[in-house]
Amino acid sequence: MSENNVLSDLEIAKRARIRPIEEIAEQAGINLDALELYGPYKAKINPALLNLPAAKPAGKVVLVSAMSPTPAGEGKSTTTVGLADSLARAGHKVMIALREPSLGPILGMKGGATGGGYSQVLPMDDINLHFTGDFHAITSANNALMALVDNHIFQGNELGIDPRRMTFKRVLDMNDRALRDVVIGLGGPAQGVPRQDGFDITVASEIMAVFCLATDLDDLRTRLGRITFGYTFDRKPVTVADLGVEGALTLLLKDAIKPNLVQTIAGTPALVHGGPFANIAHGCNSLIATSTARQLADIVVTEAGFGADLGAEKYMDIKSRIADVSPSSVVVVATIRALKMQGGVPKEDLKVPNVEALAAGVENLKRHVGNVAKFGISPVVAINKFSTDTPEEIDWLLAWCAAEGVQAAVADVWGRGGGGDGGDELAAMVAAALESPSNFHHLYPLEMSVEDKIRTIVQEIYGADGVEFSVPALKRLSDIEKNGWSGLPVCMAKTQYSFTDDASQLGAPKGFRVHVRELIPKTGAGFIVALTGAVMTMPGLPKEPAAMRMDVGPDGNPQGLF
Repeated sequence: MSENNVLSDLEIAKRARIRPIEEIAEQAGINLDALELYGPYKAKINPALLNLPAAKPAGKVVLVSAMSPTPAGEGKSTTTVGLADSLARAGHKVMIALREPSLGPILGMKGGATGGGYSQVLPMDDINLHFTGDFHAITSANNALMALVDNHIFQGNELGIDPRRMTFKRVLDMNDRALRDVVIGLGGPAQGVPRQDGFDITVASEIMAVFCLATDLDDLRTRLGRITFGYTFDRKPVTVADLGVEGALTLLLKDAIKPNLVQTIAGTPALVHGGPFANIAHGCNSLIATSTARQLADIVVTEAGFGADLGAEKYMDIKSRIADVSPSSVVVVATIRALKMQGGVPKEDLKVPNVEALAAGVENLKRHVGNVAKFGISPVVAINKFSTDTPEEIDWLLAWCAAEGVQAAVADVWGRGGGGDGGDELAAMVAAALESPSNFHHLYPLEMSVEDKIRTIVQEIYGADGVEFSVPALKRLSDIEKNGWSGLPVCMAKTQYSFTDDASQLGAPKGFRVHVRELIPKTGAGFIVALTGAVMTMPGLPKEPAAMRMDVGPDGNPQGLF
C-alpha cells in the first residue's frame, strides 16, 4: 500500500474476487464448446463455434476516445471499463472490446492497458505481461517472413528482390532504440547477403494491423498474401504471395486470431485482442473481437488509442470501412489535470486549483469534440474525476460543456468503480445517445487522392493550414498512383501529444503545417502510412524505466506493476 494509504491498481486487482471464466462465458451467452481455456480466468473464443440466436440484432458500438494525452494521465481505459460496468449495472447486456498491452511501454513509462482502480480488467497482471501469447505469435510471423525473404535472396533471388529497397522490418515487442537501424548478413558469404535493416516495435508491424483488420481466417490469409515487403531491381512491388509463404504465416497465427475472453472487477465480460498503437499504427483492437462482441451483446464499449485526432479518426476512417462496426455514440474523456496541463501548468503544479489554466486548456478538448461531430456523431464528454479536482473546477468545466451544447458527466469510476454508482450519470447519457439518431459518415471518400486525403485529415482534424511533403514522400505518391494503391485510406503516424507534428505544441495550435517525411503502402492491411515529424516506429526507453520498480515476490506474485 502507498504512503497515503491508497491501494495501487495491482493491490486492488489482487484483492478482487475473480470468477471462473466459464461463468463469465455463460453470462455472455458463449457456449462452452466455443471456449478454449487458458487457465481458470482466461479463455479464447472460437467464433466459428458460437451458437448465436438468428434473430438477435447486432449490438450498438460505443467508441471511447479522449483529448490529447499528457503525462498527467487521462484514464481512457479506466473510463471504458467503468462505463461498461455502469451500463451493465443499469440492466444492459454489455461487452467490452479492448486492445492488448505491449510490453515495451509497460516496462518503459506508459503503464498498462487494463484500466485502473476499481474499473479494471482481470487478471491485470497476466494481461499486461504475456497474456495468451498473441503478441509472440505476431512477432514470430513477422520475423519468419523476413527470415524467408533473406533466405530467398541468399538462395539465388529468383524474384529479383532488391536488398536496398526493402520496406518491411523485423520486430520486437520492446522499446529498444539500439535496434532502429542495423546491418545484417555480415561475416562472409555463408552468413547471407549484407544489407541495411532495422526493427520496429511489434505493435507497428503490418502483420499486427492485418491481424486486427482481418474478418476471419480466410481473410487473414488473403491479407497476409497482399503484404508488400519490398521491390525488385526494376522497382516492381514484391508481395508475400509472390514468395508463397502466406500459408505458413497464417499457420503461426491460427490460434492467436481467436479473441481472448476475460472479465472486469464487476464481472462484465471483456474481449481483449490485438494491440496496434494509434500514433504509429491504426490504434484499434481486432475487428474479429469487436464483431464477436456485437453478436453477443446489445452494447459494445470499445476504445481507440490516444486522442480523437488519432485513434478515433482511424477507427472511423479505416476500421469502420471494413465491417459494420461504426459507432452509434462517441465518448471523449477529459480530466481537470490534463486540461490544466494543456493550458500551460507544469505537471508538479497540477494539484493547485487553477480555473484560468483550465479555461486556456479547454481549447484542446473543444477541437476534439468538434472533430467527432464532423463524423456525424454528437459526442458525450466524460470528466474522469481525480481526488485533487475541486468543485469549482468541475462546475466550471460542466458549465463550459453546457454552453458549448455538449453533453457531459463526471465519472468517478477509478475510486467508486463502474460496479458502484461512479459511472451511473455517464452511462445514462450514453444509453440515451444510443437511442438518438446519428448520421455517421467518413471524413473523406476513398476515391480522393492520397495527397488530398492527407490534406483533409491535417486541415479538418489537426487544424493545420496545410501539409508539406518531403522529396521521398512526393516520389512515393507517384509510386502509389502507378501501383494502383491510391484508393486506400490513410493512417497518419504522428505524435500523440499535439495536434501538430511537434510534441511540445500543446493546446489547440493554429497557423502550422504538418510535415510528411515518408509514405509506406501497407497493402495487406489496406492503408497508406504517412510518417510525420520525428515520430518513431521503434520507441526508446526513458531514463528511469518502470522496469526498475518491478519484481516478483516469494509467493510468485508480481510487485511494482502499476
